[in-house]
Amino acid sequence: MHDRIIRFSAQYPWIVFAALLVFTVGLGSLIPNILIDTDPENMLSSDQADRVFHNQVEATFSQHDVIVVGVVNETDDEGIYNPRTLTSLHELSRRIEEIDGVITVDLLSLPTADNIRQGSQGELVFEWMLPTPPDDAARALEVRSSVERLPMMINTLVSGDGKAAAVYVPIEDKSIAYRVSQEIHEITDRLDSADAFHITGLPVAEVTFGHDMFLQMGISAPLAGLMIMILMWLFFRNLRIVVAAMVVAMITVIATMGLLIGFGFTVHIMSSMIPIFLMPIAVVDSVHILSEFADAYRPGVRPRSLIREVTAHLFRPMLLTSLTSAVGFASLMLTPIPPVRIFGAFVSIGILIAFVVTIVFLPAYVGRMSPAALASLGRRSVAQADGGLVGTGVRRLGAFAFRRGPAIVMTALFLIAVSVAGLVQIQINDNPLRWFKANHEIRVADRVLNEHFAGTYDAFLVLEQSDDARSAFIEQAEVLVKAAGLAGIDVDAIDALVSGSALTDAELFSAVTAAADDVLFDSELADLSLIEELMALAERYEREAKYFLRPEALQIIERLQEFVSATPQVGKVNALTDVVKVLNRELRTGDDSDYRLPDSATAAAQLLIQFQSSHRPQDLWHLTTPDYKKTALWLQLRSGDNQEMTRVIENVDRYFDDNPLPAGVTARWAGKTYINVVWQQAMVSGMLKSLLGAFVFVFFMMLLLFRSVRLALLAMVPLSVTIVAIYGLIGWVGKDYDMPIAVLSSLTLGLSVDFAIHFLERFRSLLASRGSFAEAAREIFEEPGRAIARNAFVIALGFTPLFLAPLVPYVTVGAFMTSVMAISGLSTLVLLPAVIRTLGRRALPGPVATHSPAGGS
Repeated sequence: MHDRIIRFSAQYPWIVFAALLVFTVGLGSLIPNILIDTDPENMLSSDQADRVFHNQVEATFSQHDVIVVGVVNETDDEGIYNPRTLTSLHELSRRIEEIDGVITVDLLSLPTADNIRQGSQGELVFEWMLPTPPDDAARALEVRSSVERLPMMINTLVSGDGKAAAVYVPIEDKSIAYRVSQEIHEITDRLDSADAFHITGLPVAEVTFGHDMFLQMGISAPLAGLMIMILMWLFFRNLRIVVAAMVVAMITVIATMGLLIGFGFTVHIMSSMIPIFLMPIAVVDSVHILSEFADAYRPGVRPRSLIREVTAHLFRPMLLTSLTSAVGFASLMLTPIPPVRIFGAFVSIGILIAFVVTIVFLPAYVGRMSPAALASLGRRSVAQADGGLVGTGVRRLGAFAFRRGPAIVMTALFLIAVSVAGLVQIQINDNPLRWFKANHEIRVADRVLNEHFAGTYDAFLVLEQSDDARSAFIEQAEVLVKAAGLAGIDVDAIDALVSGSALTDAELFSAVTAAADDVLFDSELADLSLIEELMALAERYEREAKYFLRPEALQIIERLQEFVSATPQVGKVNALTDVVKVLNRELRTGDDSDYRLPDSATAAAQLLIQFQSSHRPQDLWHLTTPDYKKTALWLQLRSGDNQEMTRVIENVDRYFDDNPLPAGVTARWAGKTYINVVWQQAMVSGMLKSLLGAFVFVFFMMLLLFRSVRLALLAMVPLSVTIVAIYGLIGWVGKDYDMPIAVLSSLTLGLSVDFAIHFLERFRSLLASRGSFAEAAREIFEEPGRAIARNAFVIALGFTPLFLAPLVPYVTVGAFMTSVMAISGLSTLVLLPAVIRTLGRRALPGPVATHSPAGGS
C-alpha cells in the first residue's frame, strides 16, 4: 500500500501539491476563530467536586477575582501616613472606581473603608476612614490612630510597619484583569507622587501570562523554525532540500492548530506550546529521508527513483517511531486535566499528520528537482563521503562504545544509581506567579507586597452547620397546631406553613413567629397559651438556627483563627469574630478589655444588626451567610506555592484531629490557592498513570515491531535511562516538579525510543544482509548513525530558542526537551551498542565481533 502511495506522489507531484495546499489553507482558515483560555481553574473539569464547591463559595459569599494594588513609602518617617501619600491613595482609589469592569461597591481601601468608633453617647459610629485627603500631618496621624484600633485593617489594608497601603480591586470577570491592570498602571503613572506602586494578584498573573504567552508563541515558533533551518543547512548545504523539510513542518503546525481551533477547543497554556513542539518533531522523518538521500545521491542518479527507494526503505521504522511518539503524547489523555488531554491529543495528531505529509510530499518535491538543483548536494556527497564532522564524530562514538562496552555499562549503572538518589528528592510544587522570571514586574510586586502585608494569596476555610432542626420543630409545632385547632383557634395559616412550606429553615421559623403573632392580635379567645407556646418555640428555633451567632460557635471560630494565624505559612486570618469583637468593644467602653466575644447569641445578633447601618454592610456577607449557618475564614498567605498551602491544610487537619468539630459542623477548603493545589495533585497522579501506561504500551509496540523480548527490552534502554537521568537531575538541582515538568514526563517516552527503533531496526537489517556482526556494527555508524545524530541535533537545538523566553514554563520546556534529546541520543549511540557488545550473543543473534568495529582493540 505504501509503495503505491510513494510511487503516486513521485509521478504526480502537482496533484500532491494542490491537495496539500487545499488541506493547509482549509484548516488554516479556521485559526482566526481562536479562543484563548489561561485560567488555571480549567485544569480541573467543570464538574470536579472541589471546583464546584469553590464556585459555590464564591457565589455564596459574593467573592470576586481581585487585583491587589500596593502603595509603598519607605522614605517618609511616618510611612504612608503623610498628606501626600494619603492624597495619592485617595485619588488612586477614586480613579480605579471609574474603570469599567471594577465592582465599585466592593473596592476596599482606606478611602472606601469604615472607621468604627464609639460616639459621644456610647453609640456605634460608622464613618469613612479617609473621606477626603488630609490637609496636614496631624490629620494623617489621626488616620493612623484610627487604623491601629481596627485589627481587620492591620496587615490587610495597611502594613503593620505603616510603610504600605493596599487597594483591593474586585473585577467582574478574570478575563478583563489584564486590561484593568493596564489602566491602573496609567493612573499611577499620572499621579504626582513619589511613592512606589505595585500591581499583583493571581488574576493579573494568569491573564498577563496568557497575553505574554501568545506573544512568546509568535516569537519562539519562528525562532525554532529558523534554528532548524540553520542546522539543516549545515547538514545538507542545499536550500531546496532544507525548504522541503520546513514545508512539512509548516503544513503540520497549521493543520494541527486549525483542527484544534476548528473543533472548538480553547487555546490554553499547554496548547499554546503545540507549534513549538511540532516544529522540531515534524522534521524528524524528513531528516532521516533526506539524510539517506543526500548520502546516496550522485550526479547522474535519477532523483525520482532514489527518493522513492529511500522513502520505501525507511517507511517501516518511520511509521513505528511516529506511532511511538504519538503514543507518548496521547498518553496524556489518561490524565484528569482537560487542557493537558487536549495538548496530548493534538500533538499526537500533529505527529501523524507530519508522517503522512512527509511520505507524500518529499517524493513529490524531491522527485521533480532537476539535476542542476541537486548538483551541490551531489558535490557535497562526493566531497564528504565520510559524512563530515557529524560522520566522524558518530564513527568515533561507535568505536568507543564497542571497545569500552562493559566500562560504559558499569558507568551508566552508577549514574543511574546517582539519578535515583536525586529522583527521590523531587519536590512537587507550583505557583502561577513563578511562571514569570524573578525580575518581571508582577514577581517584583508580589515580593514587595508580601514583605509588607499579611499576604496577597487567598484561601478560605468554610465552616458549615447542618442539623435536623426543621424536622424537630415541625414535629413539635404540629402537635401544638393540632391542639390549638381543636381548641377553636384559627390556625389555618400556621398549619399551611408547617405542613407544606418551601421556605428555608430561618424563613420558616420567622414566618411561623409572624403568623402566631397575627393570631394573638386577631383572636378574641381568652386562652391563647398554645399559640404563645408555639410562638416561643419558633423564636427559640429561629435564634438557635443562626448557629454562628452562638457563643460556643464563635469561640470555635476564634480558637481556630488563633491556631491558623500562628502557622508559619499564614500571615493573617480574617473572620466573623473580628467584626463582632470590634463592635462589642466600641459599643461598651471602647477599652481593649472589651475587645472580646459577647456572652449570648442575642447580643451578637444585635451587634451585627447595627453593623448593617454602616457604609459597607455587604462586607459582613463575605464572612458569613444571612442565616449564619455558614462562615468563611479568609486566610492571607505570603506565598502561593502549593507546598505552603499543603502544609496549612495538613496543620488544620491535625488541629481538627485534636479538636473535633461539633456534630453537624463540617469544614472544607476553597479559594484559588487551594484550587491550584487540587489540580497540581491531580496532575501528578495523572502524569504517573500516563507515564506507566505509555511505558507499558510502548514496550508492547516494541514486541510487535521486533517480535523479540530481548530486542524490545534493548529498545527500552535509552528511554529508561533518559527518564531516570532527567528526573534525577531535576531532583539534584532542586527544580520543583511543576506543571511543565509534570506534562513533559510522558513526552520523553515517545521521543526517546525513536532513536533506539531506528538503531535496532537498521542494525538488525544490516546484520541480516551482511551476515557479520562486526560489519553490521561498522555500518550502523555510517548513514544510520549520522541520521540519528542529525535528528538529535535538530530536535535538541530546535528547542534552544526557548531559553531566551521571558516566561519560565517556556524556558523549562526548552531545557527539558534539549536535555531529553541529548541524553536519549547519546544513550542510543553509546549505551545501546555498549550493552549489545557486553551481552554478546544474548543480545542479538549472529556472530559476535571480537574486536572494535573501528579497528580498536
